[in-house]
Amino acid sequence: MNHKPGLFISFEGGEGSGKSTQIRCLEKWFRDQGKDVVVTREPGGSPGAEEIRNLLLTGDPGRWDAVTEALLMFASRRDHVERTIRPALANGKVVLCDRFADSSVAYQGYGHGLGADYIRNLWKLAIGDFKPDLTLIFDLPIELGLERAGTRFANVSAAEDRFERMGLEFHQRLRDGFKEIAGNQKDRCKVIDASGDLETVTERVVSVVQGHLAGQGG
Repeated sequence: MNHKPGLFISFEGGEGSGKSTQIRCLEKWFRDQGKDVVVTREPGGSPGAEEIRNLLLTGDPGRWDAVTEALLMFASRRDHVERTIRPALANGKVVLCDRFADSSVAYQGYGHGLGADYIRNLWKLAIGDFKPDLTLIFDLPIELGLERAGTRFANVSAAEDRFERMGLEFHQRLRDGFKEIAGNQKDRCKVIDASGDLETVTERVVSVVQGHLAGQGG
């Protein structure tokens, strides 16, 4: 597909932006072309990382301070990369990941105010220069995203909704942060307008992926 054995695509965005649904659509698109696909997520994606996920996504919004939260995220991420992502890429698979390190830059760096550089230093310490080949950032007005997220969790007990329950100002910082990340890394990060129906958004996603593959000679 390119000079690397596999292809690593991350899906980013605020709460309720439709990432998880679009991952499944893109998985089908790649499988229809005969590709071997691994779908994974963060926090989580390996047995140890899934245990840390429970610590991060449940409980009171103030359960962790920003630094502890960031360190837990990168502990989870390190295990995920070493046990799931790197082996899959080495075997030539397409890896589609629901969130990766850019989420830490956005959530803990911008949302909680630690600063993007602080998080990027943790990124370097935990996993070096490892990053996705392509990052899709799903952008949606925060009120609409939170409404969608609230609907998703309405009938779920013990929901993983800790971040959804943080205030609107947090979510606005989050959205602004993702936009700044995309603006600073235009080669890797592509913003997807997440408004509209499922089919329309899927078309936008596939168009961006096809453009990336064409640029890589894949």
